[in-house]
Amino acid sequence: MSQRLVILTEIISPYRIPLFNALAAHADIDLQVIFLAETDPNLRQWRIYKEEIQFQYQVLPSWRKRVGGYNLLLNSGLGQALRSAAPHAVLCGGYNYVASWQALVWARGHSVPFLLWSESNLQDMRRGHAAVEFAKDEFLRRCAGFVVPGRSAREYLRTRKIREERIFTAPNAVDNELFAAAAARARANAAQIRRELDLPDRYFLFAGRLVPEKGVFDLLSAYAKLDDSLRGQVGLVFVGDGPSRRALQEQAALVSPGVIRFAGFAQREDLATYYALAEMLILPTYTDTWGLVVNEAMACGLPVILSRAAGCASDLVIDHGNGFLFPPKDVAALATAMTRLAQQPALSKTMGLKSLERIAQYSPAAWARGVAHAVETCKGRE
Repeated sequence: MSQRLVILTEIISPYRIPLFNALAAHADIDLQVIFLAETDPNLRQWRIYKEEIQFQYQVLPSWRKRVGGYNLLLNSGLGQALRSAAPHAVLCGGYNYVASWQALVWARGHSVPFLLWSESNLQDMRRGHAAVEFAKDEFLRRCAGFVVPGRSAREYLRTRKIREERIFTAPNAVDNELFAAAAARARANAAQIRRELDLPDRYFLFAGRLVPEKGVFDLLSAYAKLDDSLRGQVGLVFVGDGPSRRALQEQAALVSPGVIRFAGFAQREDLATYYALAEMLILPTYTDTWGLVVNEAMACGLPVILSRAAGCASDLVIDHGNGFLFPPKDVAALATAMTRLAQQPALSKTMGLKSLERIAQYSPAAWARGVAHAVETCKGRE
C-alpha cells in the first residue's frame, strides 16, 4: 500500500518541481505538497512553472513581512489542509516558520511520523542566539526522522546528537536532462549566442545572488590577480543580481586588461546557455546550505572551482577530479585554481566529463527513492 505523504515547504521553487514530480511518480508514495506561498518577491525573481507540476498541491493563504533580517511568514488553513490530506507521514522543509511548528504539533497529536528535510551544515555561518539554538534543538528532538542532501548535512545533525538510524539521505538534485539538453543546443549555436549576449569567447562564470557572502568580491579580486595575458584571453561573467551589483561593477571598471560582464538575473531556461559557453563555474561562497548551481553546471559538463564552505562540496566536487576545492576567503588559492584550469584546456575538458559522470548519481529519481525509503522506515517504527 502506498504511503500518503505531505510535504510542507515554503514556495513553488522551479528547482523542486522535478523532485516532487519524481516522488509523485514513485509507486510507494501518494504525494501532496502544501506550499506556504507561491513565491517570495522580495528575494527571488523566479518564474512559477505551474505547467510542469505533476503532483497534487495547494498554496495556503499567507501574510509576509520582512522584520529586520528575519522573514516573517504567517499562514492560515494549515490544520484543515492536514486533516483533509490525512497523511501517513509529514516531511517539513525547515523549522523557520510558524507553520513548521504547527505541523509538528499536529503530527505528534495525530501519531503521524514527522520528518525534517534538513540542509543545515557545519560550514553554514548562519547561527542563531542561544534561545534560537535551544528552540532548534527542541524541534529536532521531536522529529521522527531527517532527510538530508549529503554528507555535510548528515554530519551537522550528528553534532546535534541525532542518532544515525534517524538520518536518511536523498541526494540534492536538479533536472539533469533539461540542463544537458539546453547546453547542447547552446553549444550548437555558440557563435550566434555569444554575439546576442555579448559574451567573451572564453570566460569564468559565477551564477547566483550578488551579495558579499557568496564571495563575489573575492572572485573579482582573484580575477584581477591573474596575469595580464590570461585576463586578456579569458573574461569573467556574473549571472545574477543583488544589492552588491553596483559596487562590483565599480570595482570591475578598475580591472584592466580583462572583460567583465554582468548579465543580470537569468531564469532557469536561460541559465544553461551561460553554463554551456563557459570555461568553468566558480562558487567562492562563505556560506551555502548546498549550492544547486553546482549541480546545474555539472549537468552541463563543466568543471567546478568551489569553496569548501558550500554544503555540496564534500559530495559533488572531487578535488583535482572534476574541479578544485579551496578554503573560503582564500583569494590566492582561488586565483591559482583559475589559472591552472584556464591554462590547461585538456584538463578542463577531462574534469568536465567527470562532472557529467558524477552528477548522474544526483537525479530527481534518486532523491525520490531516498525520501520514499525514509518515509517507509519511519512509518514502520510507529
